Amino acid sequence: MLSYAGLLKQDLSYMSTASPTIAERVESTSSTMSRTQKRMADYLLAHQFEVAMMTIDQFAAAVGVSTATANRLVRHLGLPGYLQFRAELARGFQTTLDPIEKLRSELSHPSSAADVFAAALQEDIHNFQHTCRTLNQQACEQAVDLILSADRIFTVGFGGSGFLAGLLHRGLCFSCDYVESLSGAGGASHAARRMSRLTKKDLIIVISFPRYLADSIALGRAAIKAGASLIVLTDKPTAPLASEASVALYAHSERRYSAASGTAALGLIEALCAATAYKAKDT
Repeated sequence: MLSYAGLLKQDLSYMSTASPTIAERVESTSSTMSRTQKRMADYLLAHQFEVAMMTIDQFAAAVGVSTATANRLVRHLGLPGYLQFRAELARGFQTTLDPIEKLRSELSHPSSAADVFAAALQEDIHNFQHTCRTLNQQACEQAVDLILSADRIFTVGFGGSGFLAGLLHRGLCFSCDYVESLSGAGGASHAARRMSRLTKKDLIIVISFPRYLADSIALGRAAIKAGASLIVLTDKPTAPLASEASVALYAHSERRYSAASGTAALGLIEALCAATAYKAKDT
């Protein structure tokens, strides 16, 4: 098996420095993926570092598919072969991630409360690093432009994402004339009533992380149908609404002891509000 350094030295002549990342390739092709390919893409996005070190047989076995199916996913992503696929995955990783992966492995079975504290905090550090590494510059610019050009902005999120939607609402109020959170006590029915008169000048921002709530997804699709712009904050390109939204921003949310971590999502919201304030007039 190739070392990390050896993998980075593979022939990458077919790539340009601006070639899309694996996450961007998954995002752009997820709408045409089969159910099996989406399952493979989910595993890939959650374990990019590990998959970059796997042979095609190991990758196929990890996901429970044949090597032929794994090869079809590689070609679906627009790459000529598995060697180039692994090399593309390796791009952007730093060798400093090795100690993090080792620590996560050592703490896989914590024996004390302090170990759980350390493991949880390390997971959040990893989530932030993953989120920063996969940040899409164009998507960031588009999201801020949509926010600043909208007549009205509605933030949507339920369950754990309801709290995040409230924080996003608060942060955008400093820069925008009309921002309303639809995540209050009225729930999805209240949100649907408020969204019944959407126009093309309105913007809906849906926050949707595992487990993806059906109400959030339905409201996002209703906004699209009404002609409004939609920004979705979620965890990966294969998540519901990601391929349908005007812009999707991703925060890695892996968490060992719960369905998802909100730490990186909160950081992404703070970053979005900061970028909006920076570009807004008279903030």
